[in-house]
Order: sequence, then structure tokens, then C-alpha cells
Amino acid sequence: MQILVDKTSGVPIHDQIKEQITGLIQAGRLKAGDQLPTIRTLAIDLAVNVNTVALAYRELDSAGVIATRRGEGTFVASTPGAMEMRRLRQKKLRDLAQAFVAETRRLGYEPDEVQQALMEQGLKG
Repeated sequence: MQILVDKTSGVPIHDQIKEQITGLIQAGRLKAGDQLPTIRTLAIDLAVNVNTVALAYRELDSAGVIATRRGEGTFVASTPGAMEMRRLRQKKLRDLAQAFVAETRRLGYEPDEVQQALMEQGLKG
């Protein structure tokens, strides 16, 4: 499981962790029953405070996304069905596109500049 945090981002680190774990589940890279790293292990890997990871896990547990079993570890609780997965992935893609467009406008880029940059990255449209 690969999670990366941006310590310079305005998004709290525990929210970044939650978002990425949820994204891995929605992308099908984590499935129901898959074991997550321990809080301490993930904190060391990300070079963040143990309490930060604990908060992310606690919030994911409260939402029913993961389940912690004393003495066994933390596991993905359930994964959405195929149709729900498709809906969630499309919503995430729309959210990313909306944030990208808003940022390019804020920075003053012209639509043709943005389109050219996307094409250079191998994306069409």
C-alpha cells in the first residue's frame, strides 16, 4: 500500500491519509479483508506523528471503512459494489478536474495553455 503525504499542503495530514486509503479501496487496490499497516508502521513510513495516523484510522473505523480487531490488526471492512465503485470513481475524477480547472484559472492560465500541457502529459481534451 503506497500512501504519500504532502506536509506543505493545506490539507491536514490525517485527511490526506484517509483520502488515500479510501481512494485505494475505490480503485480496487485494497479489498475487503486486506490488512492495513499498523498505526506505528505507517507513521514511521510517512515520518508523521503516531497520533496523526491513529486519528485517520479512528475516523475511517467510525465511518465503517476499516475495522480494527484487537490482537489481529486493522482491515478493510468492506468495498463498494461495481456500480457504486464506478459512481465513486467518476465523482472523484470530476472533483479532481474541477479543482485542477479552478487552480489553472486562479493562476491565470489560458485554456489553450492548459490543453497543451495536458496533451504533453499524454491526455487528450
